[in-house]
Formats: sequence, C-alpha cells, structure tokens
Amino acid sequence: MAIIRRGCDELLVEEEFAQKLARNKPLRVKAGFDPTAPDLHLGHTVLLNKLRQLQDLGHHALFLIGDFTGMIGDPTGKNTTRPPLSKEQVAENAKSYSDQVFKILRPERTEVVFNSSWMGKLDSADMIRLASTSTVARMLERDDFGKRYKNNQPIAIHEFLYPLVQGYDSVALKADLEIGGTDQKFNLLMGRELQKHFGQPPQCILTMPLLEGLDGVNKMSKSLGNYVGITDAPDQIFGKLMSVSDELMWRYLDLLSFESSATIAAWRKEVEEGRNPRDIKVMFAQEIVTRFHDGRAAEAALEDFEARFRQGAIPNDIEEFRIEVMEDDAPLIQVLKQSGLTSSTSEAIRMIGQGGVKIDGEKVSDKALKLEKGETVVLQIGKRKFAKVTIA
Repeated sequence: MAIIRRGCDELLVEEEFAQKLARNKPLRVKAGFDPTAPDLHLGHTVLLNKLRQLQDLGHHALFLIGDFTGMIGDPTGKNTTRPPLSKEQVAENAKSYSDQVFKILRPERTEVVFNSSWMGKLDSADMIRLASTSTVARMLERDDFGKRYKNNQPIAIHEFLYPLVQGYDSVALKADLEIGGTDQKFNLLMGRELQKHFGQPPQCILTMPLLEGLDGVNKMSKSLGNYVGITDAPDQIFGKLMSVSDELMWRYLDLLSFESSATIAAWRKEVEEGRNPRDIKVMFAQEIVTRFHDGRAAEAALEDFEARFRQGAIPNDIEEFRIEVMEDDAPLIQVLKQSGLTSSTSEAIRMIGQGGVKIDGEKVSDKALKLEKGETVVLQIGKRKFAKVTIA
C-alpha cells in the first residue's frame, strides 16, 4: 500500500481496494490516454510510472488508447468546446503512443486496448440507452461544465457523452482500478457508477497530481513550452531537468523517479545538512535519460552539460542558418528572430538588454548592432539556445 499510495492524491475507496487486494490475484488496472498529440512528455509518465509500480507488484495494466473518445474531444478543464480529431489524426497519434509506452511499462504485463473496439459496435439505440444512465444535473456537477453553464458559454451535447464513454470503457474492460489525473475525478467516478448499473463490482480510483512544467507554475504542456518530451534528445532532457528549481526537483523525484522513497528522503536530509542539490539533480537527470535512451547517452549528456555550462563550450550539433540580405549588413535583432532564437524583435531587444545574448561566446550589449554580409557567427540565447548563422 505504501508503494501504491506514493505520490497519489486520493485512493477511493481504500477499504474496497484492500478487499480487492485480499483476493490475492492480479488486478486489472486501467489508465486511459486520448491520442490528442503524437508525443508523450514527463507529465504523461506520472500515470505510466504508477502503472509500472503496479505491474512490478504483479498486476495487469490496461493501457487504453481512446481513439473513439479522441474523436469526441475531451472537455476536461476547457472553457470552450474542444475540436474533435479526425480518424486519421487519431490513428497516427495512437501508433506513436503505443511505440513509446514500453519505455516504461513491462510488455508482458501490458494489454494495449482501443476503445473503438467496443464503442464502434454500439448502435444509436445503444448510445441512447447509455445516455439515459445519467442526468443533465449530474453532468453540471462537473466543475468545468458548471462554470461554462453559469457563464453562458456553450456546451455541446456530444461533450456530455465523453464521461459516459470513458465510464463505459471500465465496464467493457471489467477494470478493478482506474488511474487518472486529479482533473479526471468526475470521469473516473462515472466508471464506478456505470459498473454498478451493469452489475459489475465498482472499480476503485487512484488519482495522481498534475505535474507542473519546468516553470514550476503551470501544468506541463507542449503548448506552453514548459515540457520535457520523452523523445527529446538526451542532452535536451538532461539540460531541461537541470534547469528546474531546487524546490520543484523534489516533486519531480517523488512523481517521476524509480528510486525508493527512503532513498529520496535520505537525499533530502543530506541537502538540508549542506549537500549541493545540484548533485541530486544530476543523478535524477541521468536516471531519466537512461530510461528513455540508455546509460551511455546519460553519461554523454552529463559531459556535454559540464562542458557547456561550466566551461562555456559551444555544442557541436547546433542548427545552421543562412540569412540572405539585400544590404551590406543585417540588424542583430532581425537575425535573432529569423534564426528562431527569439519569437520577435521585441524579445530580441529585451534579451540583449538583460545580457542574455552572446556572439561567439561574447556577451552583446549593443541593441543596434549589425552583422556584416559574409560573416558567420555562433549566436547564443540564455544557456541552451544556439544557432550558427551566415549572413549572405
């Protein structure tokens, strides 16, 4: 129970769960993922790590790819109707998911399932019967639906189907336990209710916290750019994890590391007694790089990090750009934007003013600086963004 409860927000209903464990046979543990994006990031792996822990305890993981629900569009946490994905988008993203999850899960204890397998067989009468199991009042108890209703924001009828379909997935799979983020609690409880309706023992629920991104504030998200992708290059994963705050490091360790709680507690005590938290970050970053690449890649990423940030070296694999100009020179702020190092010239001006721009390793302070035609330079923004630029 200590392993199962590690890092979780809630375990409902704990007494029922203890009874399920007492049967002394593998539980069917469900976790659903809507294939809304082709790549997984560390935020997704919070659930996958918990699934892996349960597998190591002998249980059976049901990795559910919501190819049917993906075409509805998950309304969770949205203040507008979410556009559904096309069947082609869902299929492409689903394949990418299934290729990535076995970097964490044990294949021999994992069953990859698609909810179109059973939802696609339901006819219109079946869907109406499923819809009849809940009420509009019950749906409006969901926080996001309730807020949108009070604010006179539209709620499409098909959005009410989403929690019903997710709940019916638990019926189809005869799930004993479902794992989900705290924002999914309503949907997970719907699974319990529908299992009761269909005469099954209700599943227990384990909710996991939503992982903050690298900024330490917002939920990890590709759209916010505060993410660490599990398919990122080793040096990118390593560098991003080394950039997190000392405080956030402990949360990442608790939710993402496979080190024991006792080991992490010992590290925390060592830091309190004077050990540099950077040492802990290095071990954690190497663990994550090893998990998604290998040990040699983790060692190389550490060496690269040490060279770049302790010795000021420039990486060998930076992107190259050729920028053609009509005049004899090009304003640096325009070059920074065109090479993708900044999103706008105003950001370029701000970064120069903050001392965050270097040319060939030398800090730049002149916002009006121009690069001459025929010149090739290495531009650097902050600690991790580089570009080799030729003015032609």
